[in-house]
Order: sequence, then C-alpha cells, then structure tokens
Amino acid sequence: MRAAVRHCLLPLCFGLLAGPAQAGADGGVRDIAIGVFAYQGEQAATLDWAPVTHFLNARLPGYRFHLEHFDADSLRSAIRDRRVDLVITNPGYYVAMEYEFGLSRIATLDSPQALSPERATGSALIVRSDRGDLHGFEDLRGQRLAAIAPDAFGGYLLVVREMLAQGIDAESRLKEVRFLGVPMMQIVEAVQRGEVDAGVVRSCFLEQAAARGEIDLGAFRVLADRRGGAGPEAGFRCGLSTPLYPDWPIAVTRSADRGLSKQVAQALLAMPGGESGMAWTVPADYQPVRDLYRELRTGPYAYLRDITPAGLLRRYWPALLVLGLVLTAWGVHTVRVEHLVQRRTAELRASLRARDEAEARVRSHQEQMEHLSRLSILGELSGSLAHEINQPLTTIGNYARSLLRRQADGRLTEAAVVEACGEIDSEAERAGGIMRRIRDFARKRTAVREPVDMPALIDGTRKLIEGMLLQAPPIVCESNLPPGCEVLADAPQIQQVLLNLMKNAIDAGRDLPPGRQGVEVRLDLADKRLVVQVADRGCGLSPEQQAHLFEPFFTTKPDGLGLGLPICKTIIEAHGGRLWAQSNVPSGMCFSFSLPCHAVSN
Repeated sequence: MRAAVRHCLLPLCFGLLAGPAQAGADGGVRDIAIGVFAYQGEQAATLDWAPVTHFLNARLPGYRFHLEHFDADSLRSAIRDRRVDLVITNPGYYVAMEYEFGLSRIATLDSPQALSPERATGSALIVRSDRGDLHGFEDLRGQRLAAIAPDAFGGYLLVVREMLAQGIDAESRLKEVRFLGVPMMQIVEAVQRGEVDAGVVRSCFLEQAAARGEIDLGAFRVLADRRGGAGPEAGFRCGLSTPLYPDWPIAVTRSADRGLSKQVAQALLAMPGGESGMAWTVPADYQPVRDLYRELRTGPYAYLRDITPAGLLRRYWPALLVLGLVLTAWGVHTVRVEHLVQRRTAELRASLRARDEAEARVRSHQEQMEHLSRLSILGELSGSLAHEINQPLTTIGNYARSLLRRQADGRLTEAAVVEACGEIDSEAERAGGIMRRIRDFARKRTAVREPVDMPALIDGTRKLIEGMLLQAPPIVCESNLPPGCEVLADAPQIQQVLLNLMKNAIDAGRDLPPGRQGVEVRLDLADKRLVVQVADRGCGLSPEQQAHLFEPFFTTKPDGLGLGLPICKTIIEAHGGRLWAQSNVPSGMCFSFSLPCHAVSN
C-alpha cells in the first residue's frame, strides 16, 4: 500500500484491531488467522492490511479475523502447522507455497497504483544518483549487489531473470551478492552508505519511503527504467527495471473450511476501493510467475537442477521398469489391435458413406418439400392470375383493332401508330413481367447463398403478389436500414417466407373493411441482425392458437395444410435466424424473423 494511505489509516487501524478482540469474547464467533508476509516489518504490515480484517469482521460477523505477521520461513511453518486459515503474500511465495502446501487463491489485490491486477508487481534496481558509471544491467559486471534473500521474488529473482535475459549470470558475473533479509529498508541504506553498488527493492518501495520522509528520492536512481518506453510497462507510476507480474493474492489453506473460503471471496470482491483504498478482484493468472521459477530452476522447479540420466535412473527406476513392461505388452498388443482397427475402419467408412447418402436424401427431400410449398402458394394465389393476364391482352387487342379500323377508314396517322405501338409494348412487358416473376419463383433449383438486398427482395415479392391477386390490398414497406445493409441468404427461399407471411396477412384481413385490409412490412437493424416484421390488422389469434402456430399440420384455415409456417421456420433457422409471432397492437398479428447481417456500409 502507498505511504500516504498508511499514514492516513494509522489511527484507524489500532481502533479496528481492538474491535475484533471484543468480538472474540463471544463463544459463538470463530477465530480466523490471516498469515501475512511482512517484508517491511510487523508495523508496516499491520498498517497495510488492517482494513482487510476490519472489512471482513464487519461483513462476516460470525467470524473474528486477525492478522499474524511472518517472514518467509515462519510463514511456511505456520501453514504446515495449520496455525493460519488465510494467507496474504507476494506472487512468488504464493506460487512456491501453492506447490508445497496446496494453497488456493480466492482473490487478487487490485491496487490503484498498478496498471492492472495482472501487471502490478516488479523490481527496481537502485543505485546512488552520483554513480555515473552505472546505467544498465550490463554495467553490473564485477559490482556488488544487495538483495533480501535468494528466494525473494520482488527482492531478487525478478532482477536475476532480467539479467539472464541480457546474458548476465548473477552468480558468476557479479563480484558479490549480499542477502540482508527484511525489512527492505536495509537494502536502501546499504546502497546509500556505499557498502554495495546496487540494490534490489520492490517496485514503488523507493517512492513510498520518500513519501514517508525516510529517504531523499533524489539521492537514488533506477537502472534501466522501463517506464519511458513503449512497452507494456509504459505509464507505471514508479521506477521499474523488470517486467510486471500479478499483484498479491489472498489464498486459503487446505485446512480452511470451504464455506469460509466462499464467504471471504464474495466479501472481498465487494470491498469498495478507490484512489487511496484497497480493492480486490477475481484471481489473476499466475502462470508468468511459474514460468519464471521454471526458467531459473528454483522454488517448485529446483529439482530441474539435478536432472541427469544417472539421477533419473536412480530416482525413477521403478517407474522405468514398469514403463518397459508396459511398452513390451503394448508392442504385443499393437499387432493384435492393428488388424481389429483396420477392420473397424472399413466398417466406419461404410457407415459414413451410408450417413452421407442419408443426409443427401434428406437434403433432396427438403428441397422438394420447399419447392412443393412454393407451388402450393402459387396455386392459392393463381385464382385471379387469368384475370391479371387478360387485362394486358385485352388492351393489346383493343389497340390492334383500333389501328385496323383507322386503316379501313383512312384515318390512320403516324402519331396514332406510335401511340398504339407504345401501349401494346407496355402491356406486353407487363404480362411478361408477371409470368417471369412466377416462373423464377416456381422453378426447382439448388439453394445458393449470396448477398441479398432485403428491401429490393420485399419490393419484388410485393409486385409478384399484386400481379397475381385481383384487387390486392395495399402492402406498405417501411425500411429503417442503413445504406448497404445486406444478408447472406438464398433469395428465393427468403422470398418464399415473405410470400407466405404476406399471403397469410392478406387472408387475415380478407373479410374486413377496406381500411383494415392493408399489410405493413417493416425492416429494422438490431444488434447486427436484420429484423423483418409483417403485420396485419385482422382479428388476431388466441394465445392457445399462437402456441401451436409452428407445429406441422396445425392451421386456422378451412382449406389449409398447416405446412407453410413450419417450412418457413425451417428456412429461417437454416440461415442462422429466428421466426416468431406476436399479437399486433391494436389488432391483428405480427410475424417477425431475424437474419444475421452480412454487410453494413457506414
């Protein structure tokens, strides 16, 4: 925690520590010990972590939480002897004790001075500011270095790994490494007195000591400060010589009650933070710490230093013997199994071929069913087709007879011929357009998905209906789509859905006054999905009828088959969309379907 926070909390912390002691007098309250790695001493640890015990005591009144302070060795002993239930320590010691004692982290500190819980802990390699000969790690060759301990994470190992990355072996290239232990202020004082040339301290330790007035920050300098670059450490508030690692975790021991672990985790995640407060977040990924230990072959991976062929043989000879027997048995077994595998493979291939053939038949039947559905829709709409075709044919005949009469009477002029030919061409094109749209819709074809302009497809469907129905009610389309909005679909299949929904809407208003016979089509964009709504103002359906709308063979029409909507639902879902129905306001029904957008132009 920062020095300013520590001074502000000093009076509060002693009062908070007294509160749990009073709660312990109640025989129904469980006493919970939190073991803390006190790398700066007991008083500093109390100031740093007392807000946690106070918050937990207030949030979980059934327990009395109190701090116990340890160095690295005594913390291990306390965990081994089951004298602590929860542990707060740095990332390095956590990973080591997770491997040794089975600790389980439940939350990670979310410090305000950190870039993130995953990038919070690092080391600063400090020298006196008057040492102009020391600028980077390469200048440490032949120098004296002070650190806390050989296994100190932020106090030694981070710098050792960074030195190895630059080709410097701390054990052989440095003149001397002094391990001074805790508190960390001893490192700073040794550098200041000139007893060593450089020292390793935890990131932000130097700035916190200066904020407390214990040192002059200008008297020291951080080697190879990473804050000024463009790397992931850019913007870190404190001097930094190494990459950043996850922040301190709070973990439960194997002896801790599982219910307690859950309650503490929930409480800590709800603990309010702030610029000067303490907050916790979900457990961070400590794999970078494990990678460091593996690379340095220390901590949980110290055994890697002793790996040799002879050592492996002595250590694992029973397992190697068993492995040899297993391999021998496997060799014998493989010969027998190989034949069975080949036979089974042939059977599987035959089964896969049969499955592919069955799937092909299903797809063929599906295409035939969709084709029959389109023909059924056309059959229902074609009652007035003859009337619609007869109108342009009658017009063409009238103009032709008019030309013949004028020719016979000697009144045929060039203007009359041009006018009659233009009208004949227009009516012929009208009749041809009706037949062309019907032929394109009705033909049997293989489904092909390509970008589809939905407003244009809806307009074509409207023209198809108006060309086939006598006195078709108005179909109004309102589009709220941005320019260039398209879906990836098979256009005839989607048109089949639109035609089915529009025809159902027209049928719903067939016996109503003309003012309520219209159909409204609306296009919207919602969450990168194109939504089409087809609404009528008919009498609507009851909730019981709506519940069975998409079931095969359910219909509300006297002459219906009940297959139109199920086929439409199958088509839309095959395109990755959804089809649903709901009552329209103030009357009627609204059928909607959504499709994923293929492209939207800005």
